[in-house]
Amino acid sequence: MGTLLGLGIILFVLVIIFQLAKANEMVDNLKNDDNTGVEIISESTNRMQAVLFVLFLVFGMIGVFWSSWHYQDLYLPYPSSEHGAGLRTMFQWTLWATAPVFVATHIALFWFAYKYRFDKKAKAYFFPESHRLELIWTVIPAIVMIVLVVEGLRSWYNITGEASADAIRVEATAQQFKWTLRYAGADNDIGIKTVKNIKDDNPMGQDWSDAANKDDFIAEELHLPVGKEVLVKINSLDVLHNFYLPHFRVKMDAVPGIPTQFKFTPTITTEEMRKKLNNPDFNYELACAELCGQAHYNMRKVVVIEEQADYDKWFAEQKSLYDQYHKTSKGTPEP
Repeated sequence: MGTLLGLGIILFVLVIIFQLAKANEMVDNLKNDDNTGVEIISESTNRMQAVLFVLFLVFGMIGVFWSSWHYQDLYLPYPSSEHGAGLRTMFQWTLWATAPVFVATHIALFWFAYKYRFDKKAKAYFFPESHRLELIWTVIPAIVMIVLVVEGLRSWYNITGEASADAIRVEATAQQFKWTLRYAGADNDIGIKTVKNIKDDNPMGQDWSDAANKDDFIAEELHLPVGKEVLVKINSLDVLHNFYLPHFRVKMDAVPGIPTQFKFTPTITTEEMRKKLNNPDFNYELACAELCGQAHYNMRKVVVIEEQADYDKWFAEQKSLYDQYHKTSKGTPEP
């Protein structure tokens, strides 16, 4: 009921604004000068409109910079990954390149609206072209764009390229509405799987004839050691999802039928981040950043970054899918 009432109020306000605009247009038509065909607008009205433009510029700029400063505590903290620091630097360079242009163009836009407000006595200045001006506003942005694009491509190839031989390999499979995390076992090789093999005793659709599948296991949390390279292979079983680790600046689409991957190295453990944020309940999070259905909000996993010794202990406690499903299905007593 409250929603309908709110929509009704919005609609009512829009109707009023429309009617006022029509009335204003009719009044302006009545003020038309029959001799010149030019609408007669009072000097005071022109001055008021021009002053309002300038006031909008001043208060708008104050609002932009004040909100950026006031809400800075809500920004993501310093990246907890090696590549994240590079992306942060690239973002800062982009900001330094675009912010002055944003400020200068808006000052020019609203100042021109004030300075060159309508005046019947004013005469327009004919300015056909300026090759020097065109060269300046073409070459300088082109150079800035080339630098930013080259840096962006370098970062992109770095995070999507081949991982080192000893990198930890994790497969993240998305489906409505959960993540399934499959780790490569001691052989550090994720086994082959296929959708047609998925059934009750083979939830990942693994090919048991592939020896690499014998030690793969599923984890309820994403555990990773600090300072160790990680390669995440990402896929989806149904619709488009997105593998998102905000604190690590990791974000990659999970596309049905098209495997993707992301390579990164964590640099700050969960405990260290808790101390930095002074929040003992803090946890890194894996989320889905692509709206994938009504229960989209359920696609979350806790991410634990820990020291190598703690990770090794956790890793050793995991039970392989082969032992849990394949042996049981062949008649071996379940442990």
